[in-house]
Amino acid sequence: MEWMEQLRVLPAVVYAMALGGAIGYERELKDRPAGFRTHMLVAGTSALLLGLSRMVLEDDHYAGTGLRIDPLRLVEAVVAGVSFIGAGTIFASRKGDGVQGITTAASLLTVAAIGITVGFGYLALGFAIAMLTLAVLTLLRWFERRNLVAPEDPPK
Repeated sequence: MEWMEQLRVLPAVVYAMALGGAIGYERELKDRPAGFRTHMLVAGTSALLLGLSRMVLEDDHYAGTGLRIDPLRLVEAVVAGVSFIGAGTIFASRKGDGVQGITTAASLLTVAAIGITVGFGYLALGFAIAMLTLAVLTLLRWFERRNLVAPEDPPK
């Protein structure tokens, strides 16, 4: 496969990284354990892996070799890997005050899903989900502070 053909995945990876970065920037502003760079890398890697699987499926080099690639299995692998990273952002308080980092872990899973979506070529859907995620992370916090909705972790 020509090297120029290989670079066709790059714009999707950059786009996924930008979307993930927007979400990561919000997490960074709130001083969460996973921020801008982590979210960018998770989204970009997800898009890269899905784009790579699409390239391999279309590559004549592998035709007739019996190579089988199931993109949905790759999605499962991405989700499992990101879940491991997300688990590292969750901390239980030693004082028994609760658990912190669950929203950041969920945002990492979401940017992985955005990267997967972009990797499959659904750019508008990836953008829409990124904007919806930012709305959840910012607007719902604003409503919580004004006691318009119940807080995620009510005070004890």
